[in-house]
Amino acid sequence: MAERTPSPPMQPAARRHVLLATATCLLPLLLQLPPELGLGFGIAAVLVAAASWRRPLHAVFRILLGIGVLLAVVAVSPGIGRDTACALLAGMLALKPSETISLRDGRSLVGFALFAPFATFLLDQGPLSLVLALAAVLLALLALQGLARDEAGVRKADGRRWWSASTGVLRLLALGLPLALAAFWLFPRLPSPLWGLPERALAKPGLSDTMTPGGFLELMNDDSPAARVQFFGAEPRQQDMYWRGPVLWEFDGQTWTQAHWLQPAPAAAMRPSGPGWDYQLDLEPTESRQMIVLDLPTVVPENAHVSIDFSTWSDTPLNNVSRWRMRSAPPAAAEPDLHPMLRDRALRLPRDFNPRTLALGRQWRREAGRDATGVADARIADRALAWIAREFAYTLDVPLAGGNEVDDFLFERKQGYCEHFSSAFVVLMRAAGVPARVVTGYAGGYRNPIGGYWLVLNSDAHAWAEVWLPRRGWVRVDPTAAVAPERVYDTLADRQPGRIGAFDGLVPMFNAGDWLRRGWNDFVLGFNAQRQQDLLKPFGLGKLEGRHLILLFSLLAGLALAWMAWLIARGERERDPLLRAWHRLDARYRRLGRGRAQHEPAQAWAERVAADQPRAGEHLAVLGRRFSDARYAASAEARERLIRDLDRHRP
Repeated sequence: MAERTPSPPMQPAARRHVLLATATCLLPLLLQLPPELGLGFGIAAVLVAAASWRRPLHAVFRILLGIGVLLAVVAVSPGIGRDTACALLAGMLALKPSETISLRDGRSLVGFALFAPFATFLLDQGPLSLVLALAAVLLALLALQGLARDEAGVRKADGRRWWSASTGVLRLLALGLPLALAAFWLFPRLPSPLWGLPERALAKPGLSDTMTPGGFLELMNDDSPAARVQFFGAEPRQQDMYWRGPVLWEFDGQTWTQAHWLQPAPAAAMRPSGPGWDYQLDLEPTESRQMIVLDLPTVVPENAHVSIDFSTWSDTPLNNVSRWRMRSAPPAAAEPDLHPMLRDRALRLPRDFNPRTLALGRQWRREAGRDATGVADARIADRALAWIAREFAYTLDVPLAGGNEVDDFLFERKQGYCEHFSSAFVVLMRAAGVPARVVTGYAGGYRNPIGGYWLVLNSDAHAWAEVWLPRRGWVRVDPTAAVAPERVYDTLADRQPGRIGAFDGLVPMFNAGDWLRRGWNDFVLGFNAQRQQDLLKPFGLGKLEGRHLILLFSLLAGLALAWMAWLIARGERERDPLLRAWHRLDARYRRLGRGRAQHEPAQAWAERVAADQPRAGEHLAVLGRRFSDARYAASAEARERLIRDLDRHRP
């Protein structure tokens, strides 16, 4: 077998361009990784590129770096999932420059780097990721074109190299743009992708199906959006905006847990107290099926359902931004007839925890007595709220939960935030014989004046309680709101998005940025089958079935491919850039009727042109001699200068 021809080494300028393209490809992926991995891999990429600038790193050192990347990924993102695979890709790409020396290595590095921006879309489909990905693809194509020029021995020493390369890359992108637009607008939208995506190993920020007092703090410090809400008609007051999420029934003494076995059960009976609210809910992806809904839901879409405890579930995991049209209303009575099995669940407490709270609850029950109307139960709840307003304080600075956390909170510390208040209140109610449960979700929201919609942040996470009273059913009780205002030491509830301390100069920028993100979600991520049908209506096309959309897409895709074929056919077929420049010069003269005949030598052609245009012919004769010399023997610099002069010459 013939020996493989070694690839020439990369010049410093080419290496800079390759590393720049690689870094741009890697950046959007690093931004989606856990901060410790993203920052660590970014620093590693810079150090590896600097250490291997003149020669590749030793194989043993490269193996050790690879093992280090693998251990870092396993430590931060254990398990197998999308984010784990993307993190491993980012780590290996950061180490790849350590063995990149030749032009062939450079092409391999750029080709490998192009996987990074596409992997980013598995984790995020936001506008920033798209802009960074487009920049990465553009720089990668420029770097590949530069490597091809270097391998052909053609280099441009001035800024015109990048200008001409950029126009060539933009021409390539323009070739594929019509086909890309046809695929986006007309390819039939499917309710689910043709292939499944693996789950993420790390959970996305959002509500959990468990709650341990003290565990909400990380979520309450997260200012990323959880949902955006647009009301149609009447809007509830901000203090009435309780966005219902998981309902927690089971308590083991420290942790509250959702009763998943209740999920298939149909919604309990509910009688609304008014017309309610009509709204559109845009949910951020959470990778789960649990939804949030304004308390309490009355109408949900077909691909969602309400369970017996009024929690709402999607039929499919919320892996992408999703839009839901719903109706909710405050209840006049919610499940007024409680099943004995559910009543037993709503009274169950572990025996070996919080003895002081259990004793206090039994004492209050003896003092209040019992009646069939629920007046005694309501008095017990009011007594607990009055106690909280009189003696308790709200603060985020609390110790970790202990073995008897409710006793510590109620009788010793008397300070905490929503998790502590709701958990202790429900335990006290159950101890007093009042059915109760914990509800988690979000409270309030921020109204963006640009667009007039409400933004619910993860920092709006909240927990409250529900008690069951005869004839009224489940009644919402928020013990956190009972804290007297003068006893609120620190809170995140009133923090305005975009504000830094007392400085609110960035609030308008935040409003505009979130409005643009909402528009992106609506225009791109929310482009579904219904929007696709609406797009075709102005063209006189009614509701099209899938086969009709396929036919229309095939027609336009065929036209786009024909357009690409025509541009390629009329484009440059000659590989030698010097011959291409000579042919372009001939084409300019041919448009004036003085083109060169195929058999005509360059000097004879120049003499013929000089008969009509002496000045142009003289210059053309000089270019012809230089062209003849360059065809047989000339340096790369001389060929490059000649190509530049040929392109500048005009008849």
